[in-house]
Amino acid sequence: MEYLGYFSAILIGVSLGLIGSGGSILTVPVLVYLFAVDTVLATAYSLFIVGLSSLIGSVQYYLKGLVNVKTAIIFGIPSIVSVYLTRAFIVPIIPDTILEIGGFTLTKNAFLLELFAVLMVFASVSMIRKVKPQIETEAPQQFNYPLILTEGFLVGILTGLVGAGGGFLIIPALVLFSKLPMKEAIGTSLVIIALKSLLGFLGEHPSVQFNWIFLLTISGFAILGIFIGMFLSTKINSDKLKPAFGYFVLVMGI
Repeated sequence: MEYLGYFSAILIGVSLGLIGSGGSILTVPVLVYLFAVDTVLATAYSLFIVGLSSLIGSVQYYLKGLVNVKTAIIFGIPSIVSVYLTRAFIVPIIPDTILEIGGFTLTKNAFLLELFAVLMVFASVSMIRKVKPQIETEAPQQFNYPLILTEGFLVGILTGLVGAGGGFLIIPALVLFSKLPMKEAIGTSLVIIALKSLLGFLGEHPSVQFNWIFLLTISGFAILGIFIGMFLSTKINSDKLKPAFGYFVLVMGI
């Protein structure tokens, strides 16, 4: 199971490097089911792993001129604030036992995993669904500020709760609300994911103990996957691979 976990960590990076999303949605299930990490701790580990690997990937996109800095700032600020507040204040106050009805008990760990499963299903739908080809224009970029700021804040809360980067929500928002070309949306998404995930990780309670050797090892495999994914993006049509990965995430979510 451990070797399968390391291989899965590479796949997380490959997905982020190739299609800019999807990989982070696998991180928590990999940590919980293949490495037997506690669910709440796994969401914290996921923030670091996804944030660090996305940061490495975003540098490559930036060097290619595929990062829109202004958009990253506008979308990223509310995301960073909300993910930090969620990790620092909301997650710690969620009770270990949320609900008890008869013989049914909903624990904190179960709640986070079930929320994660729902997000995986939504993520898979966004990857499976065909996107209409975007018509490139020279018109100046226009921002739908209310929608961008609102979605940025909501994505930050979800990231804080379950540790997923939220690329499957960010990329469509950047394309629709900021009118970015798809490749530029992917690069910009990686910057946003990196910033809010790493800064959200800093919001962890000081009492939380981390296994840094394990955390850096998994991050290393994910970073390796990022470079593999970026290399494959020059050889493989990501539009064809994305739906296949979407069906895989759908099965995982179910």
